[in-house]
Amino acid sequence: MDIPEIYSRCSAAFADRVHLVGDRWNAPSGLPGWDVRTLVNHLVNEERWTPELFSGATIDSVGDRFDGDLLGDDPVSVFDQAAAIALQSICGQGAMERTVHLSFGDRPGSEYALQLSADHLVHAWDLARALGTDDALDPDIVEILLPWYTYETEELYHRIKVIGPRAETPPGAGAETELLARFGREQ
Repeated sequence: MDIPEIYSRCSAAFADRVHLVGDRWNAPSGLPGWDVRTLVNHLVNEERWTPELFSGATIDSVGDRFDGDLLGDDPVSVFDQAAAIALQSICGQGAMERTVHLSFGDRPGSEYALQLSADHLVHAWDLARALGTDDALDPDIVEILLPWYTYETEELYHRIKVIGPRAETPPGAGAETELLARFGREQ
């Protein structure tokens, strides 16, 4: 499976759950200080950054353009539009070979797309839990992302403070439980 397809499936998993929110935008997300609206806004923020970074922009050149509430009065439509534009940039000719300028250094586009994939997938789980819907993750994608999310990547994420401590996993835990635990989630 190529990286744009991995991203597409992770983005779709999150989008499916966004379309189930209904009137529960203020429901707690399970993430400290975040409700459902904050969680969805976070992903819209990422999706707005995606085409900028794939086109060669730097963190400084984008600045605070995407800070604050991006969802407005029609959060589902705003999410759908941002998701479509992000997907288009990831699927663009040569996107995986481009260099993207992230806050913690330059990375290949393929690496950035996998980071975004993992974030969409884990947050799809968060959103499902917040909504009380099916939280099962795509097992094929989990099997791909688990070996990608190495100790070094996990340590980087801890260093830049984008994840919490690793959760405990029971003996014989499956791949989904292990991946979520590495991102600080307990099933």
